[in-house]
Amino acid sequence: MRFSLAETMCDQAQYVSLARAAEESGFYAYTLPDSIAYPEVSDSKYPYTPDGNRQFLEDKPFIEPFSLIPALGMVTEKLRFHTFVVKLAIRHPVLVAKQAASVAVMTNDRFGFGVGLSPWPEDFRLCGVPWEGRGKRMDEMIAIIRGLLRGGYFAFDGEHFKVESIKMCPVPKKPLPILIGGHSDAALRRAAALGDGWMHAGGSHDELVKLLAKLTELRKEYGRDKEPFEVHVISMDAYSLDGVRRLEDLGVTDVIVGFRKAYEADVMPLEKKLFAIRRYGESIIAKA
Repeated sequence: MRFSLAETMCDQAQYVSLARAAEESGFYAYTLPDSIAYPEVSDSKYPYTPDGNRQFLEDKPFIEPFSLIPALGMVTEKLRFHTFVVKLAIRHPVLVAKQAASVAVMTNDRFGFGVGLSPWPEDFRLCGVPWEGRGKRMDEMIAIIRGLLRGGYFAFDGEHFKVESIKMCPVPKKPLPILIGGHSDAALRRAAALGDGWMHAGGSHDELVKLLAKLTELRKEYGRDKEPFEVHVISMDAYSLDGVRRLEDLGVTDVIVGFRKAYEADVMPLEKKLFAIRRYGESIIAKA
């Protein structure tokens, strides 16, 4: 089992200390979110709260991950960084490919690219991108990003995107893992068909079991069940050794843990966060 820290939406001055403490405590990765803006007026629903309310996100400090990750990569040596998740379909794939390649190069291939569809039409309107066709557009984007990051000239002629033959430099030395986030049938199908892994956004243990069973069947359907595949999970089981073993038995490869309610105002002192990270490293990571 590998362990990822989720401590974000905090004072930006804390990030360097948090990343260093995570690396020293045996964490495999630091998981970082993506959000562009918060609308003043909206009737959109958030898919991961019982009532669909997303007011908890208002005034939370999101640092743009393609900017933050290289900075943290410079003060660490082994710690990986995962986006959880970049709202891919509201962006242009050529620009994203350049950003992702740069992050991977600047971190010496310590980058896992978690991507998903934004659930909010406002994000699409803000970026001048249509809401309709977002799923098929994202599938093409994944193909374009992979093609451009292989090195050499690459062209693409799709329904939504046409890219003339171009080459990017530099590109990562290793293939960039693309991890698909989301709980919908479409997200699971995309992860099974196109992803190098899947990112789970939390929920009950029973729901997780059902999602993993569905994902397993879909990977078999696409003939990819024998290929390496990462499963990143948020679960209360990650806070005990017995729970970690239960998750391993389900096929989970990575657990994501945090030590405060990230969507509430951050009043936890940095020293308390660092203590929690080190204690988890000693009591769980070192014994898992």
